[in-house]
Amino acid sequence: MRSYSEDKVRERLTRRERKQDFERRMRRKRSSEDRSVFEEVFDKSTLMIIYSLLNRGLIEDIFGVVKSGKESRVYWGKGSEGIEIAIKIYLTTSAEFRRGMQKYIEGDPRFNDIDRTTKSLVYKWALKEYGNLKLARDAGVNVPRRVAIEKNVLLMEFIGSGGVPAPLLRESPLEEPFKTYLDIIDSVMKLYHKAQLVHGDLSEYNIMVWKGRPVVFDLSQAVKLDHNEAGTFLKRDLANISNYFARIGVDVPDLDELYRQVITNSAKQT
Repeated sequence: MRSYSEDKVRERLTRRERKQDFERRMRRKRSSEDRSVFEEVFDKSTLMIIYSLLNRGLIEDIFGVVKSGKESRVYWGKGSEGIEIAIKIYLTTSAEFRRGMQKYIEGDPRFNDIDRTTKSLVYKWALKEYGNLKLARDAGVNVPRRVAIEKNVLLMEFIGSGGVPAPLLRESPLEEPFKTYLDIIDSVMKLYHKAQLVHGDLSEYNIMVWKGRPVVFDLSQAVKLDHNEAGTFLKRDLANISNYFARIGVDVPDLDELYRQVITNSAKQT
C-alpha cells in the first residue's frame, strides 16, 4: 500500500503534467486564434483560475468556442469522468459590461456592498448567475445544471451533444408550437412565483430546444422581485416570447392579460 505522502507526490506530478499539457494546447490555440481575442479571454488571472479547476478535476479539457458575446464567451469542454460541460468565461476587461448591465445592477441588493471596479462586478455577476441557476432549477425550471464557479469562470451542463450545442428556439422547427409556448410561459411563472426571479432578457435567442423541451439559459441578468424594474422586465420578457410565437402562427393572448395571469399565478398550465 502506498503511503499518504507517496499519493500526494503522485497527485502533484499528475497535476503538473496536466497543467503543462494545458499550457501547450493554449499556446497552439493562441497561434491559431487572433492574439488580441485570445488574450481578452485568457488573461493571466483567468488562466490561473482554469489551472485551479483543472487541478481540482472539474475540467479535463477545453475545446472550441460555442458562443461568443460582448460580456462572455462559452467553450465546450470535458469535466470529471468525461462529462460534457459548458465553460462560461466572463470578460473582466469588457468595456461593454458596465454599460450593458448597469440597469440590472442598479437596484439589486446583491451588488450594494462591493467594489464597483469592472473586475469585482464581473466576479459578482458570475456568482449571481450561479445562484440564479440553482434558484431556477429548484423551482422546476429547465435550465442547465450548474457545476462550479470560481471568480469569472462558470462551469455548467452542456446542452447538446458532441460539442454541438442544442439549437436556439428561433432555429428549431416545432412539432407543437403552442405547447412549447405554454411550456415557456410556465417557466416564467415558476421563475416568478417559486424562484422569486424575473429573467429580464428572455427571447428566442436565449432559449434552446433539447429533446423536445425548451431550456432557458443566460440567467446572469435575472433580478429578484424587489428590483425596481422587475415588473418592466417581466412584461418585456412576455412580449418578446409572445411576439415570436405570434410570428410563427400561434394565437397568443393579449399582453396585459397574460401579464396579469402570470403575476396572479393563473395562466393556463401545461
